[in-house]
Amino acid sequence: MGKDDRRPIAARSTGWARALSAALVRSSITPNQISVLSIFFAAIGAAALLHWPGIAGLITCAVCIQLRLICNLLDGMVAMEGGKQTPTGALYNEYPDRIADSLLIVALGYAAGMPWLGWLGALLAALTAYVRLSGASLGLPQNFRGPMAKQHRMAVLTVACLLALIEVLVTHTAYVLPTAAIVIAAGSLLTCITRTRAIAAQ
Repeated sequence: MGKDDRRPIAARSTGWARALSAALVRSSITPNQISVLSIFFAAIGAAALLHWPGIAGLITCAVCIQLRLICNLLDGMVAMEGGKQTPTGALYNEYPDRIADSLLIVALGYAAGMPWLGWLGALLAALTAYVRLSGASLGLPQNFRGPMAKQHRMAVLTVACLLALIEVLVTHTAYVLPTAAIVIAAGSLLTCITRTRAIAAQ
């Protein structure tokens, strides 16, 4: 994967990301290992959302989502800027993302009391990547547009965890997580449509 095919992420230019990436480049840690680590954080976040209901689970899930995203940021930086690319790097760049997405979105569905919606959201999230890669297979630039690309899905889920804390502490309702599951599923479907139309136009 070349630099032109990477997801645009503003955090790559931040000082903390560059410093952490440089430290990882100097270590024996590989980009592929960082990619796999993102699955570990996603699994912890999903388990927390399912098995630790309440404040602890919601906070743990929100933190693990951000750690997962940091792994997604650093694996590419260590590979590209750090010169640690491998022949299997493109596979590790995609497969862990699909697994991590599915773990978190399916867990959201169960936590919201609508398992089917979690599975639907995970399927549609995977399809957004399939459409993007379909365009690339035709020789087109990879299309990372939303409205519900990976970073948007994880932002919705993170905000949902934080807002659900307010429900637990103040209102004692249970609207936030179901709403987030609906937004992710519907937004992912719309993203599939917008990306497909863009590919067809090109």
